Amino acid sequence: MSDDRRARFPVITDEALAALRAFLGKPVRRPEPYVEVATRDAIRHWAHGIGDRNPHWAAHRVAPPTILFAMDRIVSGYVGGLPGIHAMYAGTDFHWRREIREGDRVVGESVLRDLTEKSSTFARRAIQQVYRTTFTNQDGHVVCEADSWCFRTERDTARERGKYRAVEPARYTDLEVERIREGYRREEIRGARPRRWDDVEVGEVLPEVLKGPLTVTSVIAFVQGWGSLYVRAHGLAFDMFERHPALAIPNAFGVPEPPERVHWDEPFARTVGVPGAYDYGPERVAWLGHLVTNWMGDAAFLRRLSVQVRRHNLIGDTTWCRGRVRAKARVEGRAEVTLELTAVNQRGETIALGEAVVALPDR
Repeated sequence: MSDDRRARFPVITDEALAALRAFLGKPVRRPEPYVEVATRDAIRHWAHGIGDRNPHWAAHRVAPPTILFAMDRIVSGYVGGLPGIHAMYAGTDFHWRREIREGDRVVGESVLRDLTEKSSTFARRAIQQVYRTTFTNQDGHVVCEADSWCFRTERDTARERGKYRAVEPARYTDLEVERIREGYRREEIRGARPRRWDDVEVGEVLPEVLKGPLTVTSVIAFVQGWGSLYVRAHGLAFDMFERHPALAIPNAFGVPEPPERVHWDEPFARTVGVPGAYDYGPERVAWLGHLVTNWMGDAAFLRRLSVQVRRHNLIGDTTWCRGRVRAKARVEGRAEVTLELTAVNQRGETIALGEAVVALPDR
């Protein structure tokens, strides 16, 4: 096949859905993780991959909490069943119990928790597929529990409906690029100065964190820290295609490549109904985590981060990560603050939203 746009992909059938439902509540075979031990290198690569410049991670040998995306593929959107049906990662709800420190070996164990059929303006029929992953460290302690979900959509249906056809790629003037550069210069990292619960006010606005403009280069930088789902080289790629034939989708040269290339291959991205290549959803979740850890300071603990990914963050888009203090309370001896979070692009569209719960030091 010389043109991806002529591809005809499988559709969701009741038989395939019933076969997948048979796995509800059952443990899922664990795919090989990209990172199993939080080495100093792994911590640095993850922080660099999400553009997190906080020196705390290297200086105190502790990992950004969202490094769990690099330590388990299922929490990152790796789904089973429904071969040939596209998977759109849509969010994660993390509940942390302890920090991830340098040298920790963290293993995720997952079960298929839920399958729900949804109507979709994007692709008519969509299946929400939810996994629960429990992360345990080398001492047998639970580090985190997380629910992650994807929407399974028919590629041809989404393309033919053309919901996002009118979206134009972003273009930037020199002045606009300079304003973005200045936004990075203004980024605030609380760091070693404790942010105390007593000093926080409901309604307080977090200093925003800027991300982008998204480029293929920045996508590669994220993959260097995260590891990807299906990116394999040479013989390893062909081994994977033999095990999972639905992943082997011919490119414009007739060579099989995985569907993950929607993140850098513009023509292929359009075959799944998206205007162009777009980011990885876990990256946006990690960006909002970066917003929170910048604000809370090194002495605080991120207990929960729940983010829904909305729309597509296209190559060229710029994202502003924002937050506000919604509530504060003392819970079981902890001084907690609840934050509401959003990520907004240059078109004014909300592309992610969620909430976080932070335990702060108090006086």
